[in-house]
Amino acid sequence: MKKEHKELMKARRRNIALTVAYDGTAYAGFQRQTPPIVAVQNVLEEKLHVIFGDSIELAAAGRTDAGVHAYGQVVNFFTDGTIPTERIARAVNSLLPDDIVIKEAWEADRAFSARHSATSKTYLYRIQTGETPNPMMARYAWYIRRPLDVAAMQAALALILGTHDFSAFRAAGGAPMSPVRTMYEAEIHRAGTNLLECRIHGSGFLYHMVRNLIGTLANVGLGVLTVEDFARILASKDRKNASATAPARGLYLLAVRYDGREEKE
Repeated sequence: MKKEHKELMKARRRNIALTVAYDGTAYAGFQRQTPPIVAVQNVLEEKLHVIFGDSIELAAAGRTDAGVHAYGQVVNFFTDGTIPTERIARAVNSLLPDDIVIKEAWEADRAFSARHSATSKTYLYRIQTGETPNPMMARYAWYIRRPLDVAAMQAALALILGTHDFSAFRAAGGAPMSPVRTMYEAEIHRAGTNLLECRIHGSGFLYHMVRNLIGTLANVGLGVLTVEDFARILASKDRKNASATAPARGLYLLAVRYDGREEKE
């Protein structure tokens, strides 16, 4: 948001925060795009304008990429609109398409920012396995036919716990920022006969970091890389040593934490 826009928005009476869930399949990511390209933010701002009666500029916890989904995206915006918070979700949902839903609305402190106030985030990644793919999961999980060694994948994931330089899993093109992040939890488990779920909870994430981690982790599961190889890739701080980026369709922004408050599925 431009500085002059930010000053105009913050002069308004209310700071409203929303928890949003969406299927990202049909959208060019979350961040606002120039029409005719449509992102989740474009749709939300358009419908919120109808409900609140003033221009809306959203700040978001995460700028998910095209095809990435969310259970617990958080946004905030400033408004002079008077609709009570308990009526916001139903009112906005009546205008939104079926693949975007407001789960909760609340009145936030003036200083609250969905992006800058976040203390940590949790991402979920789903991998579909088995001899034949499930077409009902085609938009929501990465299909890998060959068996995966889940124990080896978990051993590799354990290596990212704590504070590390994640340059090896950072894609080019992201905003300039420190590559050092702290991971509090990283685990993978079977969520069904042919479904794996990987959850990673950390202080923050670099551009494409989770998908690059998952792409490399899958090669550990396939036996292409060893756990020791994964450790060397992490320590190398060189993206060229890691594997290809996993598909967007398996990734979900699951939860965002704000000083004790957690927005999640």
